[in-house]
Amino acid sequence: MSGFDAVVLAGGAARRLGGADKPAVTVGGRALLDRVLDACRGAGRTVVVGGRRPTGRPVHWAREQPPGGGPVAALAAGLRLVEADTVVVLGGDLPFLGDSTVPALLAALTADGASPAEARADGQAEARADAQADAPAHADTGAPADAGTGALVNARTDAPAHAGTGAPADAAASAGAGAPAAAEGVLMVDGDGRDQPLTAVYRTEPLRREIALLAAEHGSLPGLPLRLLTDELALRRIEAGPLAAFDCDTWEDIAAARSRIRDHGRVLDEWIAAVKAELGIELDVDTGLLLDLARDAAHGVARPAAPLTTFLVGYAAAQAAAGPRGEAAVAEAARTAAALARRWAEEDHPTPEAGPA
Repeated sequence: MSGFDAVVLAGGAARRLGGADKPAVTVGGRALLDRVLDACRGAGRTVVVGGRRPTGRPVHWAREQPPGGGPVAALAAGLRLVEADTVVVLGGDLPFLGDSTVPALLAALTADGASPAEARADGQAEARADAQADAPAHADTGAPADAGTGALVNARTDAPAHAGTGAPADAAASAGAGAPAAAEGVLMVDGDGRDQPLTAVYRTEPLRREIALLAAEHGSLPGLPLRLLTDELALRRIEAGPLAAFDCDTWEDIAAARSRIRDHGRVLDEWIAAVKAELGIELDVDTGLLLDLARDAAHGVARPAAPLTTFLVGYAAAQAAAGPRGEAAVAEAARTAAALARRWAEEDHPTPEAGPA
């Protein structure tokens, strides 16, 4: 995945958190900001707008003037460092952005002219209703959109024209042929149908154009709500799914996020992701394969053999990973060690034909 930059807005005052350093608040043992940076790791350049701090991934830093000037001013500051034609824009307080969130946004942006399609964005298997009660919307959102089916929607139809231009806002209508307008961005829509402009992707030049117009019309950008910006762009919407749009505005939100991460159905995946991020590991491994290996070693040899065996498999994989076959090396080493554990167990329980060991 390439060809896009990312801007992460992480400089809010966090008044509902009592002024706490929200990007540094941990969920699942990892800072909120680092969780967001993982979701946009495919970006060519990532710009964080906010106070400088250690991060798990290399980033460029920007700051709106004055600090705390609001999302439009912060976005304008971040865009000054963007080089790509496409920019993913994310809030710095989104703990549940999945690996498929950014790809789903990018795919929807390039689907101009295609018929509406189902677009689930966070890859979670949980029911949508399970998370609706927990997922607050971002501030400064636009009007509700019809996202009940998760279909792509062109939102420009009823958008007003710029003051003084007299130009129709609906590009499709002005074309006169019913062809869909080229999307200038894609927003996620939460379970209540509300726009999430900080879980979105935009074409860079239209975004800069509208920010310049807002600056000219209002004299400055600080304090302006994001809806003034998004109302003037030709946007599509995709359904956010149960968790991708969940943001952490209050300590209650933080507590809910921490509790959800520890749910039995996801705690192992979350723990593995946290350990990989902590160790700087990009390798994807077959978790089930390693768990089976640990079980075989524990049952067939002795309980302490489980962690020791998986460590040795990891060491063998690391030696083999100098080439391009790291994932295959893990699987091969795990199968070899599992076979050894089974043979070990068979020696304690030989078949009648095999006789004593």
